[in-house]
Amino acid sequence: MPPLFKTWLTLCLLLPLAAHATNREQRLPNGFTGYTSNATVKHAPTKQTSLRARSASSSKSHHLPAVAAMSPKQSSNVLSRAVNVLGTPYVWGGSNPKKGFDCSGLVKYAFNDVADVDLPRTSNAMAQGHGVKVAKSDLKPGDLIFFNIKSRRVNHVAIYLGNDRFIHAPRRGKRVSIDSLSKPYWQQHYVVAKRVLPKEQQALSLAKR
Repeated sequence: MPPLFKTWLTLCLLLPLAAHATNREQRLPNGFTGYTSNATVKHAPTKQTSLRARSASSSKSHHLPAVAAMSPKQSSNVLSRAVNVLGTPYVWGGSNPKKGFDCSGLVKYAFNDVADVDLPRTSNAMAQGHGVKVAKSDLKPGDLIFFNIKSRRVNHVAIYLGNDRFIHAPRRGKRVSIDSLSKPYWQQHYVVAKRVLPKEQQALSLAKR
């Protein structure tokens, strides 16, 4: 059989099989809706009750305007000072590595080297009178997270590290440690988050709100 005729015959036999295989592979399952530049994607109707529930469950903090962040150097200094004292025992009223820390003492110690920042001594005072509120979805490393534990008022503070992690001095009998904001316990007791900025930056952020 001449080579040219053999090649032609092979192509005639294989092309229909290849076309059938291609069509079979590209066949889409029933009900499949693809995304194309000219197509309109239809979504299943959503019940109004579910939208109301979702709206009611969402935090008001999600609607807070964007807030300027600390400089990378400031944030790094705060986190370094806090992480370097991991394992330090909790001591009520403590504010240094030698004597130990309570929650607000750890925060004040971590921010000690940030110029133009002078935090109050208690977690409740920090929450009430310093920093700019930020949404939970906009948390940045170095932000302060406030909780109410066995109380209606803020009585615990932690420093956000990123990736839903924070560092804090938990309570008597514990040590400075890292915990997760995604835990149900902390979600339940979460109150507000604030971004501590040097006075000039804070005044500028407040003026833009």
